[in-house]
Amino acid sequence: MTWTEVLELLEVGFQETAWMVFVSALLTAVGGLLVGVLLVLTDRGGMLPVPPLNAVLGLIVNVGRSLPFIILLVAVIPFTRAIVGTTIGTDAAIVPLTIGAIPFFARIVESALREVPPDVVAAATAMGATRRQIVGKVLFREALPALVAGLTITVIALVGYSAMAGVVGGGGLGDLAIRYGYQRFETEVMIATVVALVVFVQLVQMVGDLLVRRLSHR
Repeated sequence: MTWTEVLELLEVGFQETAWMVFVSALLTAVGGLLVGVLLVLTDRGGMLPVPPLNAVLGLIVNVGRSLPFIILLVAVIPFTRAIVGTTIGTDAAIVPLTIGAIPFFARIVESALREVPPDVVAAATAMGATRRQIVGKVLFREALPALVAGLTITVIALVGYSAMAGVVGGGGLGDLAIRYGYQRFETEVMIATVVALVVFVQLVQMVGDLLVRRLSHR
């Protein structure tokens, strides 16, 4: 296989990986923020304490985090088929990617929100701020750099997850490495895939670090 052919395959694989990671990261950000906020609010001593709900959410998050992604990938195949209509391709891979990443990011969100100084929350409460205002204008604003840093870590984890999705025909760089680099012994494809993944992760980390620095010095 010539390097021209390798680059053509790599371009398609890179685009598929970028699509999977972008969509799943977007869904993970929304779902993880929601679950993370609920974990903080419903905890004992929170602004909306509901210990039973908190315990259930905590259990779901812990179960989701405890499953290796490759096992989760196979376990949710019926659900993936019900949602997307197929279990092969980039769109199908987005479902397990999102399910696997939401619990991970939810714990990061919970940790970031808990690090907000209680005095800041108390001051906002004393000034008559509502729960929604405290969450949106106090907790989120104070924890924003940590949330962005956590989302960066999550996106990088999704890149690794997307590569594993290639084992079951999920498309992207992982699928390229399995089909050509491993099964057909195309060393050039394997090397190119590894380099592309490294570049992808470095770009994500650079952008995330830049955003965190700007938010920290605003």
